[in-house]
Amino acid sequence: MNLVAMSVHLFALQRPLGARLALTAAAAASLAACGQGGAQGGPGGGMPPAQVGVVTVQPAGVTIAAELPGRLEAWRTAQVRARITGVVKKRMFDEGSVVKAGQSLFQVDDAPYRAALASAEATQAKADAALAQAQALLERNRPLADARAISQQDWVATQAAHKQAQADLAASKAAVVQAKLNLDYAAVQAPITGRIGRALVTEGALVSQAEATLLATIQQTDKLYVNITQPATEALRLKRAFESGKLQTAEGAKARLVLDDGSEYALPAKLLFADLTVDPTSGQVTLRAEVPNPKGELLPGLYVKVRVDQAKTSGAMLLPQQAVTRGAAGDSVMVVGADHQVAPRPVQLGGTQGSQWVVLGGLKAGEQVVVDGFQKIRPKAAVQPVPWSASGAAPAATGGTSASGPAPAASGPAPASAASR
Repeated sequence: MNLVAMSVHLFALQRPLGARLALTAAAAASLAACGQGGAQGGPGGGMPPAQVGVVTVQPAGVTIAAELPGRLEAWRTAQVRARITGVVKKRMFDEGSVVKAGQSLFQVDDAPYRAALASAEATQAKADAALAQAQALLERNRPLADARAISQQDWVATQAAHKQAQADLAASKAAVVQAKLNLDYAAVQAPITGRIGRALVTEGALVSQAEATLLATIQQTDKLYVNITQPATEALRLKRAFESGKLQTAEGAKARLVLDDGSEYALPAKLLFADLTVDPTSGQVTLRAEVPNPKGELLPGLYVKVRVDQAKTSGAMLLPQQAVTRGAAGDSVMVVGADHQVAPRPVQLGGTQGSQWVVLGGLKAGEQVVVDGFQKIRPKAAVQPVPWSASGAAPAATGGTSASGPAPAASGPAPASAASR
């Protein structure tokens, strides 16, 4: 304000005497107004306490949940492969359709296998005739051997020929069975019921039994597995909390899938088991859940987030996530003390519930934790706590000022505005 008065005085020197007196009076009035405005900031001319939005914490029964990454996997997957060598003559399914177990998918040229079956059947017939002849010789020589009309060597040879004929017949029967199997394998069938993907071979392609050529893949997706990963350190922390009695097992716990757009899948998943080993490359353990998929909305391989109910406690406190500061040194919050000054406080977190942190330790019932207005906090300066609402606006204690709104303007600039006017 001294600069303003000096400017007015210099300007007045360039005016006639009457104008000088008027400008001097105006400058004096401006200085008086500045003095009055500066005295209105608060008691003794100081700034009023800054308003901060707070929540008053109270212990409550809480279900602790964790949001973990996961991938969907088909409940059953079958690879359709060639079991014989031959040329594909026909594809008998629509790609992407649902196929039934036993349905024909491909037809491989079966002419060589029909010929092989006919040859095996002829060999079986020949072996059958040889066995009949050996059986007749055995029956004829049996009484002669008893009467010692033939030598012992001839009798032994007759018995051996009969057994040889029986073995040849058994081998020929097995060859017939194998030939029939190969002929059946020429009509490639679906091993399971499910949705089949694209065909990996076309008509005219040569498929091989030796290479087990992959023809197509069938997946059952009416229900899916969710493979979930969790840091081993977090699993160990939960285990210790269970053992100490701070947490109880959440019986009948469910898992909810969160899709890429942030929406929650309507049907809950059922937790099946947790793996017994830790992945040495990532330091994580794997959990598996099963989720129904009756409408086919979910697809195998899809990345999802899974909200898993891990435990429950009766003495936890809930805080909005913005109230907690996380760092390498640990987690902390800002607490308003009895003297209305703010001090940091370390806390122990136990997971999330919706958009709130579950605090297991570090706070006492009835304490006020700062949620909004951190930028207004000054060292060793008192604050005025006002209740914070979930919408982000806290009702003001006086004057209708929001806790999330701008800080009260200082009174210093007002005289300058008055002088400029």
